[in-house]
Amino acid sequence: MRTTRYLIVTTVATLLIYGSAGLSWLSGTTPLVVHASTSTPNPGVAPQYDTTHVYVFPEDFDRFVASLLATFGGTTTKQGVFTVTPTPSSTMSQLVMTPVGTVSVFGFKTPVPYPFGAERTGYLVTDLDGATQSAVADGADVLVSQFNDPIGRDVVIQWPGGVNMQLYWHTTAPSYKALQTIPENRVYVSTNRLEAFLRSFLGFSHGKVVSDNPHAPGVEIGRPKDIYRRIRIESNFGKLTVLVTDGHLPYPYGRETTGYEVANLTDTLAKAKAAGVEILVAPYTADQRNAAILQFPGGYIAEVHSPVSN
Repeated sequence: MRTTRYLIVTTVATLLIYGSAGLSWLSGTTPLVVHASTSTPNPGVAPQYDTTHVYVFPEDFDRFVASLLATFGGTTTKQGVFTVTPTPSSTMSQLVMTPVGTVSVFGFKTPVPYPFGAERTGYLVTDLDGATQSAVADGADVLVSQFNDPIGRDVVIQWPGGVNMQLYWHTTAPSYKALQTIPENRVYVSTNRLEAFLRSFLGFSHGKVVSDNPHAPGVEIGRPKDIYRRIRIESNFGKLTVLVTDGHLPYPYGRETTGYEVANLTDTLAKAKAAGVEILVAPYTADQRNAAILQFPGGYIAEVHSPVSN
């Protein structure tokens, strides 16, 4: 449940929402201008401190960690059993630090208290009190108020559109190696909640929109005959991709919470298959990237992509 951030950077993010074409659920968009607050400090630290939260059964724990390392490389912290929720519980826990993203793995030995397991990521912040106040001011709801864990404090919030995240702060500031590539937090949002989500997240994160494509190829969401809207955002928390859909998503789209960038997709898939990882969506090419969707032992689903070679 961790993620780290420093840097006080003030940015102004301006988002133009383009008119739609193609699918009817893209219609009705209007221009939106989002300004990051100049009165609040940037809460983010760096992408290597933003962790994807993965919950597996205890019997799958070691096999999942081994498959993740075999696929991406990296190191782990020492595995332990802890209480990481504000109510009584017990979970195996380990941090996996790969060159393409950090993963917090949990294998609960007790029933998982609500709403844990639904938070997609842990974002390290410079000041938990200030970050929580800023998130609420920007439109987030607090699902789990601040609580102590073995090495710091946490809070679970929800952005408009039903996007759950955990914010955390360490008593002793961690120091992790910079990533080789920055993973993307993949967020599926409806047209109705898009504007509210963008206003909230951009205002909180001091992020900027780096691309907004209202005619993205539908093959990216398992609908090759259609188009949809895709928005890419960058901030001190790393990358976030917003996939705006009508919810008509074939499996496994919408189940993948993180997209990992690797140097060569073919080589990575070979390593993954040798480690017992299943390829759910065969490689395809779109948006100058080769991509596939994998399922790791224990059930974790992830998108993996590499740049198209020129």
